[in-house]
Amino acid sequence: MEFLQRRMIQEDVVQYQLFLIQPDSPTSQKTEEHFTLLLEQILAKFAQVLMQHIWQHQPFNLKYHSEKGAVPAHLGGRTQFGDNVEDEWFIVYLLQQITEAFPELAARVQDNDGEFLLIEAADYLPKWLNPDSSENRVFLYRGDLHIIPCPSKSSSTGFSKEEVPSVAEALALLFTNPEACRASPKICSALRRRLEGYPEKIKTGLHRAHCFIPAGIACVLAQRPDLVAPAVSAFYLRDPVDLQACRTFRTFPPDTRVLTMVTFTRCLYAQLLQQQFTPDRRSGFTLPPRSHPQYKAHELGMKLAHGFEILCSRCRLPTSELDAPVSCNPQWKGFIDSLKRNGYFRGQLEGSAQYRELTRAAENFFKQSVLTKSSTLSPGKEVLQLLQKSEPLNLEELKKHESQLPEEDSDSWLDITAQDLERLLQERSGGGADVGSQNPSSTKQTGYGMDAAKREKEMEDNEEAAGYSLVAVSQGMKKFLNAMSSHEGAELPRSATQPISFDPGSMVKALDRLLGGKEEEELDSDDLDDDDDDDDDYENEENEDGSSGHSEMNETETVDSLRRYMDQMDEELMKTNVGQSFHQMKSSKTEVDNGSASLKDAEEEIQPLDVDVNLVSNLLESLTCQDGLAGPASNLLQSLGIYLPPNSDPA
Repeated sequence: MEFLQRRMIQEDVVQYQLFLIQPDSPTSQKTEEHFTLLLEQILAKFAQVLMQHIWQHQPFNLKYHSEKGAVPAHLGGRTQFGDNVEDEWFIVYLLQQITEAFPELAARVQDNDGEFLLIEAADYLPKWLNPDSSENRVFLYRGDLHIIPCPSKSSSTGFSKEEVPSVAEALALLFTNPEACRASPKICSALRRRLEGYPEKIKTGLHRAHCFIPAGIACVLAQRPDLVAPAVSAFYLRDPVDLQACRTFRTFPPDTRVLTMVTFTRCLYAQLLQQQFTPDRRSGFTLPPRSHPQYKAHELGMKLAHGFEILCSRCRLPTSELDAPVSCNPQWKGFIDSLKRNGYFRGQLEGSAQYRELTRAAENFFKQSVLTKSSTLSPGKEVLQLLQKSEPLNLEELKKHESQLPEEDSDSWLDITAQDLERLLQERSGGGADVGSQNPSSTKQTGYGMDAAKREKEMEDNEEAAGYSLVAVSQGMKKFLNAMSSHEGAELPRSATQPISFDPGSMVKALDRLLGGKEEEELDSDDLDDDDDDDDDYENEENEDGSSGHSEMNETETVDSLRRYMDQMDEELMKTNVGQSFHQMKSSKTEVDNGSASLKDAEEEIQPLDVDVNLVSNLLESLTCQDGLAGPASNLLQSLGIYLPPNSDPA
């Protein structure tokens, strides 16, 4: 039952929890007060980083959760990241920084894959650690990854792999033995490599583009840039019912369009740009020819306007329905005081324009991250509310700013060459080298600034590496086919340099159990049934002894019959062109020098196939047909640790 509960997280949702690491257990009231104070301090410390981020679907949010069953009281939350997996890893970065800034806290994070942090370091995990034995064992503590260990010969600390520790037991062990629980350096480095680039990655992950959008949308985005995410999602996931509201744009008329700068995340920009859409002729949106220099700005603005119109059509806000100011919330005062202590206002005078701008951003952040879902408005209602509160639109003033817009960002990052994709795959796989290559420089790409001699030398090295890799392909496939697999799937062949441990005593005991050892065994009802079966088997054996000679004759006839069928099939195939698609072994020189009669017999005789050449040629042909994309051949070779250079032959 616990296993089923562990898998009930949605596919695009990440769940996170922050626990107190101290073993003491104060009253529930003091615990809630302590967590409330910690929540204010956490949000105040990371408010500036969080405000810069545009979330794909839901923001990072923490709420107090009281003790329930075996789960102690904690701060926790769930975030739906949709198609942008970088939101999930940004949350992992936040949890890492929170546990480093607040050493009394330990964090857990999971998604529908379970402990997905272990997936990044799958090559370095201990053998006993798998999805079934990792429950309540993986934590972020003091900025590092910690894994509750399994007892071994060198240390008795931990819990056996069959045992599932409770969260309280895991936290107690983490508090008393943090060094024993710290993950290995290779595992920690794999996680740090995945989080490398934050928090600067927040800004580099944004994309600014020019868009012709209605003036009302420009006004809304000027106050709430994050509302571009639900608008893009509404357009991206539109249905015919949503498009009915876009026949007549009542909220955002197209005749008020102005050119403005819109900030997207790269995921949102790609979703909006790659959608093929033709607006309804009744909507009033017309696009210039594709050759027009501002065609992309018109197209992006048209799609974005449809998204905002769909949002507003899903909810109509009455004139009297306005939300209460956040200053009425009892948590607001403590939150704003924490911001002041952390230097959020940067010495701005209270009441100044910059101070009011920072206060408005803090209010928006407070609504998203602190208030409960019941007290927050839907994105469509927020858009309508901002339109009601904003001053009357001045189109002439907005058009004046069109000439002062900064240059938009280049979207060349959308185009990835084969070399870029290969480099990214190597980085994600830990930069593994070719198992058949002894020279690590052979996998490097030729630079544009190299002189002719260096290029010629590297081409020769690449040819040598390619020739050696073909042998490695054949040998790797043979090892893979000859390797023993289990019920868990095919096991990749181990490296020849990896030591092999062998325990004769354990092997004898395992064979004894497998063959049904007689020591210390007790009879049960199944054993009695087996005795009856044995009697039946004895009678059957008597009957079989009488017909054993007849069975041997039938077996011989069957083998001869199969051989005749195979010979007939070979004769029929020799009359076709099927054999020309396979590489055959070359006949020796003595056979060629024989007389014409023997030569004719040799041609009619079926030549054996060169298995290695056929295997390599078929794999190379499959790789060529993949055009650099993932496929059966590349996935199989990569799992075997075999790297082949890209095909440089245009033929």
